[in-house]
Amino acid sequence: MKYTDVLVQAKEVVSQYCRVCKDCNGKVCTGEVPGVGGKATGSAFTRSREKLNEVKVNLDTIVEEKPIDMSVELFGKQFKYPVFAAPIGAVALNYGAHMDDYTYTQAIVKGCQEAGVAGFTGDGVKEEFYDLPLKVIGENGGHGIPTIKPWKKEEILAKIKKAEANGAMAVAMDIDAAGLVTLALLGKPVGTKSVKDLQELISATKLPVILKGVMTVAGAKKAMEAGAYGIVVSNHGGRVLDHTPATIEVLSDIAKAVKGKLKIFVDGGFRSGIDVFKALALGADAVLIGRPYVLAAYGGGSEGVKVYTEKIGQELMETMIMTGCHTLKDINEDCVFLSK
Repeated sequence: MKYTDVLVQAKEVVSQYCRVCKDCNGKVCTGEVPGVGGKATGSAFTRSREKLNEVKVNLDTIVEEKPIDMSVELFGKQFKYPVFAAPIGAVALNYGAHMDDYTYTQAIVKGCQEAGVAGFTGDGVKEEFYDLPLKVIGENGGHGIPTIKPWKKEEILAKIKKAEANGAMAVAMDIDAAGLVTLALLGKPVGTKSVKDLQELISATKLPVILKGVMTVAGAKKAMEAGAYGIVVSNHGGRVLDHTPATIEVLSDIAKAVKGKLKIFVDGGFRSGIDVFKALALGADAVLIGRPYVLAAYGGGSEGVKVYTEKIGQELMETMIMTGCHTLKDINEDCVFLSK
């Protein structure tokens, strides 16, 4: 299966929800929530792509020839590439009923595992939006990271215990989902969490805990104070708050403030291996990719997910060769050109 075949098949099954644009930049799906777009004007989504494209890569091939190693160690495990599928729940609502959360997660978890990486899984207003993806993780030896929304404390603790019981390698909380007012309207309120709240939740498990939805240095420092294993620099794909900066704009300052003290993941508009390279150069340890992984799953199941992941890996390797980088540790801010 080729990636072009995956996209052709995806377009057939999601055309009522997603146009499968050549560049997934949020421009034609603005305001389509539910759907695949960004909230309101959509600028938080579109800006992420625009600012990422403004970062350029410095070519340098006057270096000793060595093998390229793209592997990264996280959660005490080794991954082939610094790439993860981002958590996406209630897929039928946003992409159509060709898949439900169980079949979608099967494709993500199995495809990522076969490609040497892993996927984050979602959560939602119905218990099945968390439990079914978690069941898949359990069926695949714990190979996945369940993501919990910022519900009331008792519900979060219960979901963490379920993650432990299914052998998950880590657990995440998309704290920026506090902005999803639709959940409250459906009788499932979410809310903000204090440092003290997070300390209590994080101390309740031995699993590494990642806080997703950090966009400021102050927020990163609070996550560190709470005891998080890592953070995801994320604006929730532009779906919870309009007019936020692009994640690539804030990544460098956050990394300089907390790098080495917790792991730094980033999402928001990343589509290719060269995009991943830019994130690593600006301080990320790994990148989460969302919407393209949905298309890969809808268009090719687990094989489509594997094909897309390997495409990203090939592009990252080519970029590392052309910039004189042999390992991920070689990738730094000198490798990119930032417009003044």
